[in-house]
Amino acid sequence: MLDELRFLFKLTSANDIARRYFVTNGFDGALTMLGLIMGFYSSNSVSITVIISACLGAAIALTVSGLVSAYISESAERKKELIELEQALVKNLDDSAHARAAKLVPFFIAAVNGLAPLLLSLFIISPLWFSFFGIVFPFNPLLLSIIIAFVTLFALGAFIGKISGHFWLRSGFKTLLVAIVTAGIILSVEKLL
Repeated sequence: MLDELRFLFKLTSANDIARRYFVTNGFDGALTMLGLIMGFYSSNSVSITVIISACLGAAIALTVSGLVSAYISESAERKKELIELEQALVKNLDDSAHARAAKLVPFFIAAVNGLAPLLLSLFIISPLWFSFFGIVFPFNPLLLSIIIAFVTLFALGAFIGKISGHFWLRSGFKTLLVAIVTAGIILSVEKLL
């Protein structure tokens, strides 16, 4: 079964597509968590349970959106490709590897697209969970979550750089710069309010 899945993923380039979805939706999840946490950090007056609830709500919404949107779009694309291949070959491919890939690959892509923001979001808000359960940090757990968000975004950029053949450190700093600019905009807006 595992060999069959590997073959289908190779046949459809699903691994490459999944990697792109992981980075894209993972970036969305990490930047969303950074935005929420920066807002709560600058307000200084919200309980940890409210912060966790808001972050979980956003993470779950991103996950459901990622699962559904990726499944719908990938399923449609795979069916379209299968129909075009059948027309080109003038042959029914219902029992072929291409047909199995058209059915299975969208589930795989959807899972990656949906789980990326959830896993990265849970990682970023982990200090808040620890604080909620009584673990004391030497500094504010919101600040630690912000640092983890910055590191996560840097790591995603470095990963992009590595797979694209660019210098990973430069790519990491590009995504870190996006995070810093985003945080700066949030703090500026908060001061205006």
